[in-house]
Amino acid sequence: MPSDTALTSVGQIALLVTDIGETERFYGDVLGLTHLYTFGELTFFACGDTRLFLRAVPTAEWVAGSLVYLRVVDTRTAYERLSADGVTFAEGPHVIHTHDDGTVEWMAFFHDPAGNMLAVMSQERPVS
Repeated sequence: MPSDTALTSVGQIALLVTDIGETERFYGDVLGLTHLYTFGELTFFACGDTRLFLRAVPTAEWVAGSLVYLRVVDTRTAYERLSADGVTFAEGPHVIHTHDDGTVEWMAFFHDPAGNMLAVMSQERPVS
């Protein structure tokens, strides 16, 4: 059992964006995340148990945030669906790593409308 001070999960990730309306459309309609609430230039989405906090700033103040990896069941299927919805990927799905047990890690990278780098990622376990 973790102690009261043990880190147990990531609670929230924050990114800067430039257009709150476009951000809500992209993260809600295109990526399919659940919109929680918006306060002025701040909007929040649920991504599993992690909250995504997006804050709109003027373009001159925008800086790229950390790379956010979004877990999916199948990277190749997510790539096809998101591509059909207009998402432009830096490159197609590819294997990043094969673990000692044969589990394969797949990823595909893309940008949100503000320019933040995102990725979809999945693992495929070997068939027994």
